[in-house]
Amino acid sequence: MQSMVFALILAFLLVLAMGPFVIEKLRRLNFGATERNYGLTTHNKKTGTPIMGGIMILLALCAAALVFSPAKTRWSLMLPALLFALGFGALGFLDDFIKAVRKRPEGLSVRQKLAVQGLLALGIALFCYFHPQVGSVIYVPFTDLQVDLGIWYIPFAAFAVVATTNSVNLMDGVDGLLSTVTMLVTAALSLIALFAGDETVAVLCAATAGACLGFLRFNAYPARVFMGDTGSFGLGGAYVLASLLLRQPLLILLMGIMYVLESLSDILQLLSIKYRHRRLFRMAPLHHHLEMSGLSEKRVVLLFAGVTVLACALGILSTTM
Repeated sequence: MQSMVFALILAFLLVLAMGPFVIEKLRRLNFGATERNYGLTTHNKKTGTPIMGGIMILLALCAAALVFSPAKTRWSLMLPALLFALGFGALGFLDDFIKAVRKRPEGLSVRQKLAVQGLLALGIALFCYFHPQVGSVIYVPFTDLQVDLGIWYIPFAAFAVVATTNSVNLMDGVDGLLSTVTMLVTAALSLIALFAGDETVAVLCAATAGACLGFLRFNAYPARVFMGDTGSFGLGGAYVLASLLLRQPLLILLMGIMYVLESLSDILQLLSIKYRHRRLFRMAPLHHHLEMSGLSEKRVVLLFAGVTVLACALGILSTTM
């Protein structure tokens, strides 16, 4: 319990300490956001706001997680987990660099992102499958069932990684939204890990929650910095990996319900345009639809946070029944 709390506090303080320096450095390097003109004129004022702030989140959570991780799993479990999260962060960094420096708002192509994500996801799936503390068993929420997927665990886990990281990435479009939701989800997952006796995952999730909390100091409306894909991909990787290590990937569908809805809204929008030749939502993903329906950015964050709190409470309950 102490390690988990200390990891959260350290990650929080590290982000607060790095914030002013990193933001000023990004500003001097002219690493500013380039808003895409999709109809949300209220976002035009965000152009020029520094991106790549996710560097602070990843550095803080990695440092705190390593310092307070159990000695017996620090190098065999925690370090590989952090390296995979950093791998996704590096992919996001490259995407942000293209957006900020090359001034190409689309960044990397979808095919390029999926290719790298697929390789990282396969690596994570194989790592979990062959690791003696993880294996191919997953738990079913609200039941005592344990399902051994056998060799099918590898494609299942790889799909979960790609789907989750992209869903998390989609949420990064409103000031403070992704930081808030991810802070709540990882804090809840750290409690589940604590109850399950998995100190490694508890520390990893607590460090992630603390880093997100610290980042909110600079990212809450009106944002002084954006995490960019550097942060969103890195956070997505850390979150899904923690769920896999805990053998609770199905909880992503419950506790991460807002990530799921963001992704579904985007998919349904594309299908509707392709086959019905009309939009299903005013704008996808869901948070932009809500904005165009009249909700302010602050209200969107409050709505997503409220639903996430309820979902996380159910998630915690599902593992203690």
